[in-house]
Amino acid sequence: MITPVLLAALALVLTGPAPALLARSSWPYRIPRAAVALWQAIAIAAILAALGAGISLSYSTAGRPGEPSFDPTSIRDLLAAAILALTALVLVKLLWVAGRVAIGTRARRKRHRDLVDVLATPDGLIPGLRVLSEETPLAYCLPALRGSRVVVSVGALERLDESELHAVLAHEQAHLRARHDLVLEAFTALHEAFPRWVRSEVALEQARTLVELLADDDARRRNGPGPLARALVALAGAPAPAAGLAAATSATVLRVQRLADPEPRYPLLSGATYAVAVGLLVLPTVTVAAPILTAIVDAVS
Repeated sequence: MITPVLLAALALVLTGPAPALLARSSWPYRIPRAAVALWQAIAIAAILAALGAGISLSYSTAGRPGEPSFDPTSIRDLLAAAILALTALVLVKLLWVAGRVAIGTRARRKRHRDLVDVLATPDGLIPGLRVLSEETPLAYCLPALRGSRVVVSVGALERLDESELHAVLAHEQAHLRARHDLVLEAFTALHEAFPRWVRSEVALEQARTLVELLADDDARRRNGPGPLARALVALAGAPAPAAGLAAATSATVLRVQRLADPEPRYPLLSGATYAVAVGLLVLPTVTVAAPILTAIVDAVS
C-alpha cells in the first residue's frame, strides 16, 4: 500500500506547494525554454502520479497475478474495480477537456481570423500581416496550421517607429514559428481538467509569461533589445482577443527589465532544469510500472 500513498502525496505536492514555490522564484525567467519544459513536466507528472495512485491502489487491493481471478462476490475485488473505474473516469475527463479546449480555441481563432480578413487591409511587409483601421494600439497574432495572421492597428503604427514595428512583428512571428499557442493550449486543458479545489492559475500564468519571454529573445536576436523594449512600453496595456497572442499583455515591466540586461545564457542551469523535468516524468511511471512488472515476471516464472 505504500506505492499509492507515495504517488498520491507526489500528486498533491505537484499541484500545490511545488507550483507555488516555483512561481515565487526568479531564476526560471533566465531560462524560459527550460522553465516551460519544467512547468509541463510538473503538470504531466501530477496527472501521472494521480492516475498511478489509482492504478496502484486498485492493483494492491485486488492482489497480484497468480491469485484467483476477479470474483464479483468479493468485497475486495469490487473495491478494486471501483477504484480502477474512477481512475479511468479521471483520464476520460482529462482527454475530453483537452479535446474541448482544442476545438473551442480553433473555432474562436477561425471566427476571429475570418473577421480580420473582412475588416483589415493586407500588408506585404510580412506574410499574413493585416492592418486594422483602429486607433487603439493593437498587435497580436492568430496562430493556425495554415493561414496564420499577424494583426496590427493603425493606432499601433502611429505609436511605433520602423525599428520598433519590426521588433513587434518579429516577436509575433516567433510565436507563430514555435507554435506557442499549443503550449498554452495544453496548460489551459490541464488547468480546466483539475478539480476546482486543487486548481491554480499559477501554472497557466507562468506559461503565458514564459512564452512571451521566448518570443522576446527571438525578436531581440533579430532586432536588438532597444526597439523591442520601447515597443513594449508603447503598447503596454493594449487589449488583445482571447484567441490571439499579443506582444504586450503579460509582465511588461519584467520583460523590459530583462531586455535591459545582456542576453541570458545559463547552460548549466538549463541542463539541470531539463534533468529535473525528465526525472519528474520518470518517477511516477517507474513507481507504478516496476512492482507490477516484477509481479508479472514472478508469476510467469
